[in-house]
Amino acid sequence: MRYPLACPDITQHEIDAVVDVLKTPHLALGPKLPEFEQKFAAYCGTRYAVAVSSGTTALHLIVRGLGIGPGDEVITTPFSFVASTNAILYERGRPVFVDIDRDTWNIDESRIASAITSRTKAVLAVDVFGMPADYDRIRKDAARGGLRVIEDSCEALGSRCGGRMAGGLADVGVFGFYPNKQLTTGEGGMIVTDDDELARLCKSMRNQGRDTDGGWLAHPRMGYNYRLSDINCALGIAQLDRIEQLLAVRRRVAGWYREELGDDRRVRFQKIRDGVDMSWFVLVVCLADEYSMDDRDRILKRLRDRGIGCSNYFAAIHLQPYMMDAFGLKRGDFPVCEAVADRTVALPFQKNLSRDDVATICHEFRQLL
Repeated sequence: MRYPLACPDITQHEIDAVVDVLKTPHLALGPKLPEFEQKFAAYCGTRYAVAVSSGTTALHLIVRGLGIGPGDEVITTPFSFVASTNAILYERGRPVFVDIDRDTWNIDESRIASAITSRTKAVLAVDVFGMPADYDRIRKDAARGGLRVIEDSCEALGSRCGGRMAGGLADVGVFGFYPNKQLTTGEGGMIVTDDDELARLCKSMRNQGRDTDGGWLAHPRMGYNYRLSDINCALGIAQLDRIEQLLAVRRRVAGWYREELGDDRRVRFQKIRDGVDMSWFVLVVCLADEYSMDDRDRILKRLRDRGIGCSNYFAAIHLQPYMMDAFGLKRGDFPVCEAVADRTVALPFQKNLSRDDVATICHEFRQLL
């Protein structure tokens, strides 16, 4: 690819940090783990941060830690990466999808109240592409039903809403650190919360059910090997040192795309709500309604043929075959989500792009439109 879709932003600072850990005997459960957690909690403005092996495992621990089990319902969005739904299924809960807002692409907060039943235990909202959902409204509706609110902020590190950091807008938040994220640890994730008991449970369950003050072979509860190594934590600390620089690059590249394509009526950008400072996970546009999913797929293929990395972000979760088989879901159930998912195009979005690169990419994209 002339222009890869994504690539990690790694400098000598990160390399040195990892090498320093490799020179010690503490490759796992060493001092870098609590250091990363403490610095990350301070950045997000939460009391606790719990480092784990991925954003998916973070979501799983939250669902289990909140006591969500067989038959319990969790209201969530069908427009996300499948992990946000899979984490509910791991504990045999039932995802209850609510359609999305046409402009923000987040869960439509106005539909949540009507989806609450006697079986509902939580709302799991997703900060799609770095755009925080309206948690003030979600929490008001959730409070009436005594529900917990989970913020899947895996794509929103560094986003702010009304001066508050993403991840700290609900009862508990989660981040993922895959290489295409704003901050990477290679693989990894983080739980952030002010809830003492939930943080304690998640720390225990990530480490085979051990308590922090217990013995190595003492397991008061079932747990998992969801730990994050000191190698990964060192990389995360080094990235956190540079987080404002990393975010600035993303905002600059996103600004170039919006300048190039903002006036083109054949595409539209995700709406950024008032009071939100968005950190930008990927650069996604949605084709106008006159285009079909087949049109979009042909455009993606031809972009790749020209050496331009691209993808569809996201495919509707309720139309994944295993979801249709399990719950009888079908096309037409969530028409707004489907209309967006059928027409999304993710364009190259990474640190190596220049202003001229973005202009070239957009020129070729417009030709295909």
